Amino acid sequence: KLEEFLHFKQLKTSLKEAILLDYYTAGFCWAKEMNFSLIQLSGFMDLLNFLLENLSDKHMTLGDNLKELGKAMAGIGETDSERSGDLNFFSIEQAKAVIDYLSISLFKHYKLFEYLFHSPREELVISNE
Repeated sequence: KLEEFLHFKQLKTSLKEAILLDYYTAGFCWAKEMNFSLIQLSGFMDLLNFLLENLSDKHMTLGDNLKELGKAMAGIGETDSERSGDLNFFSIEQAKAVIDYLSISLFKHYKLFEYLFHSPREELVISNE
């Protein structure tokens, strides 16, 4: 289902698509294990996508992307509606778990994702076509 949703057409031959599908699937499974509600699950997947788009489309550095995560998570647990962000449906404990997950799944391997998005790769010929 995620393959269809992400509009991946070359999953069998594109390493990039296979890696991204694996990353999104792992994130989805983690969020389900955390017993996130539907809105929390959707917000978490949006956050994953947002951070990956910052890297792939905007060429953000690790530091800049961490700042964007901080802005997105700002105000969680605050009662003042002016200070709460878009992700205020997470509890403080859930927000900490999300940050921990992103630290080990994306930010720890940031250079690999930069390579995936921004380094040219040789295309292997897999048939006579």
